[in-house]
Amino acid sequence: VVGDMSYWGVALLMAIENVVLPMPSELIMPFAGFLAARGRMSLTGVIVAGALGSALGALPLYSLARKYGKTHVTNWVDRHGKWLLLRGRDLVRASERFERHRGLAVFFSQLLPGVRGLISLPAGFAKMQVVLFEVTNFLGTLIWCAVLAWAGHLLGANYERVHDVRSDEPRTPRHQ
Repeated sequence: VVGDMSYWGVALLMAIENVVLPMPSELIMPFAGFLAARGRMSLTGVIVAGALGSALGALPLYSLARKYGKTHVTNWVDRHGKWLLLRGRDLVRASERFERHRGLAVFFSQLLPGVRGLISLPAGFAKMQVVLFEVTNFLGTLIWCAVLAWAGHLLGANYERVHDVRSDEPRTPRHQ
C-alpha cells in the first residue's frame, strides 16, 4: 500500500492503525522512511503524512466515546474486550489518568506503543475539545512518526552496508 499509494498509503495505514491493532505504526513508518531514503518519497512528506493520517484516524474512537460515554463503552468492552485484550477497568484507569493530565496525556500517549490509539477513548469520554485533541494528538504523533521514519531512512540509506554480508567468507565457529 505504501509502495503503490505513496504518501496517501502512509496516511491511510496510519489512520487504520488507530482502529485496527494488527497494523502497527512500528512497521508502517520505518518502511516508509526506508522508501524515502531510496528516493521514492521525501522523509518530511512521510512524517507529515503519517502524523496526519494517525491524528485523523483517532477521530472514530474519540467520536464513539464522546457520543456513547464511559459507562456504555466500558460495558461493551467488558463484554467484548477480550478480543482486543482490553478490559473495562483499563478504560476507567485510563480515564482517571486522563482527567489529571488532559492535553498532555494525549500528547505523551502518542509516544507509547499500545496506548497511542486508546487515548482517544478517555478524551472522548471527557468531551475534550476536538481541535485541542487533534492538535495535541498530531504533535505527539509527529515526534513518533519522525523517530520511526528516521530509523527506516537510516536503514535505507545504509542498506548496501547492511545487505553486504558475504556468504562466501569462511565463518569461524563461536565455540571452539
